[in-house]
Parts: sequence; structure tokens; C-alpha cells
Amino acid sequence: MVMAGDKAMGIEIALRGPASYQLAQAALAAMQAAGVWPTPLNFELWLHVAAADAESPLSREIDALTRTGEAITEAKSEELAARFLPRGRLDEEVRDVGQHLDVQLTRVAEAITAAQKTNADYGRTLAGATREMTPEAPVAEVKRMIATLATATRKVQRDNDTLEKRLSTSTQEVQRLREHLESARRDAMTDALSNLPNRKAFDQGLARACEEAEASGAPLTLAVLDIDHFKRFNDTWGHQTGDQVIRFVASIIKKSGDPPRLPARYGGEEFALVLPGERAEAALAILDAVRVEISSRALKRRSTDEDLGAVTVSAGIAERRRGESLAALVERADAALYESKRNGRNRVTNAEAPRQSEAA
Repeated sequence: MVMAGDKAMGIEIALRGPASYQLAQAALAAMQAAGVWPTPLNFELWLHVAAADAESPLSREIDALTRTGEAITEAKSEELAARFLPRGRLDEEVRDVGQHLDVQLTRVAEAITAAQKTNADYGRTLAGATREMTPEAPVAEVKRMIATLATATRKVQRDNDTLEKRLSTSTQEVQRLREHLESARRDAMTDALSNLPNRKAFDQGLARACEEAEASGAPLTLAVLDIDHFKRFNDTWGHQTGDQVIRFVASIIKKSGDPPRLPARYGGEEFALVLPGERAEAALAILDAVRVEISSRALKRRSTDEDLGAVTVSAGIAERRRGESLAALVERADAALYESKRNGRNRVTNAEAPRQSEAA
């Protein structure tokens, strides 16, 4: 949530204190009054509203949406969470990994310092022995110096062994932390419902693809897809069935999204597919195959085995123009998508032609 540190700390204390059940009840009551579906993300949002004052940025934003009657869709909830909720899980993971790395580096530094001191002492011992062990030195003195050197050698060996073990342990720990952080990064860039890359991953991937296309002169095509009449599924069958439809469509899109292509859940019932190195004509064929496969499947409601009817998607594609900005490319692809919607849905529109591919 965007607020001062002491306010955020106050909310955290409140959520852990004895009033936590009252806050949870207040959040659920407010969600019910606003007609908001009780998803975990929505509950987190309304819980922060219940714990904050009415003038907090998130409270004002939700109040404005409620007063205007705007629907709190999943996409809107994700937008609110990105703007107002506290630091995400990935940030926390990065912080924790940083702390673990700091501990490991401190231990290695201590072991190196100890080894350096021991080696320096050993060097001085050797220098002294060189001076004192002359042909004229008494046998007893020579034995004493040999014993001293043996003791110093064993100490150097012990400290070097300690350093080697510390480095080995730290190397393994750093590798584990790297894998842990990579797993957290993937989680933070993955949409939990569809298991596709999320909006953040899409934004980063498309920006990178645009930069590479501009530098190399290679083609790049963007496709955006939207499930037709998705609200009708939610209203008729409920949100769980709507989630089932989203997962189904995502699974078909994912099959056509092998690297370097990037499939993503753009938000709500909308998806995107970035196609580096591919022209609009090729993308049209790919998206048309996706559209046909989705519409040809017979879906049933899992809980009752009832037929859900046909699921169709509309899509728009746009091939990037030399020097075109990311925002302009997305805008043209969106315009092609809405052209498909206006012309009857269940079709793919190429922003360049515009040519359409549709069901017979």
C-alpha cells in the first residue's frame, strides 16, 4: 500500500493483533456489499482497506470505483494490487537472499583473514628458521626449530582446510540461493490461474523483443486475444467455471508459444502472444489455428458434467514497423482485436491488411 512506513507498520501490527478477526469480518462484509468476488487477492485488498483509514490512497480508489459502479474485475484487482499493496513476494525473497549472501560472504571473509594471518606467521617462522639453522647450530636447537616448523605447518594446513570447507559450503549455499531466487522470480512472473507468464513478464518480454527487432531489423508480430462473451460464462455458470475456461484457452495458446515466442495472460480474459522473427502473415495462420482448436473443443462443467457450449476467441495481430514504439504496436494490435469483435467475433484480424480469418 502506498503510505508512510509507520502507517504500514501499524496495519501489520493490527493484522497480527487481537482485532484481526474483526478486520477480516469487516473486509468480507465490505466485499459482499460491493458485490466483489472473494478471491484471495480481493480479500487482501479489502483487508488493507479495513485496516487503513478512509483517506488512504487504496481506500479512496476503491470508494471511487464503488460509487461509479465500475466492476472490480480480476484485471482491475491486479492493477490495484500492483499500485497499492506492500512489496511483493519477489522483493521479500530478494531481501532474504541478500541477507543470506551477506552472512556467507562474512564467513568467507573471516576464514580468508584467518588464513592470511596464519600464512604470514608461517612466513616469519620460516624466515627465522632459515637464519638460525646454520651448520654450527646445536642439534637440540635444530630439533626445536623443526618442531616449531611442524607445528606451524599443521596450523597452516588446518586454516587452509577450514577456508576450503568454508568456500565449498558457501559455493553450495550461493547456488541454492540462486536457484531459490530464480524460482521466486518465475513465480512472480507467472499468472497463478493460467500458468502463463503474467502481465509484468509480457511487458518486459515485449520491450526486449522490440529492442532486438529494432537493432537487427528482424520482423516482430504481436497478437492479442480475448475470450468472446466471457462475462456470460461467469454470470451463467459462476466464476469457478469461468476460471476453467481461462485455463482451457491458456493451454491451447501455450502449445503455440514455444520460445522464442512468448504467450502471456494480458489481464482478465485477454491473452497475448509475442512472435519474434515472424511476419504478420505467418502469425495470422498461427492464430487462426489456435482459434479453430479452441472453438472445436466441447467443454463440460467439471462439477456437473453440463455442456458449457462453444468457447470462441477473437484476436488481432500487428507486425511492428521500423521505429515503432511498444505502445503504438500494442495499440494497433488492440485495434485489430476490436475490429474482430465488431465484425462478429470468433475471427482473427490483421492490422496490416486488414485481413480476417473466421469460422465458416
